[in-house]
Amino acid sequence: MYQSDFTKFMQEYLASNPQVDSDRQALRLTWWDRQPDLDDQRRWRESRVPQKPYVYQPD
Repeated sequence: MYQSDFTKFMQEYLASNPQVDSDRQALRLTWWDRQPDLDDQRRWRESRVPQKPYVYQPD
């Protein structure tokens, strides 16, 4: 089965540096696996400014 040079490099790198995978998982938990704050989402939607049809045309 074909593997690109990058895939081979990453497999070798991760095999020789196992802490990278645990760091990656910890950072994923920090940013992605969180419960959304519904109040923040509501405020973002309310504070949104509608975009003009042609943004480069001056008023």
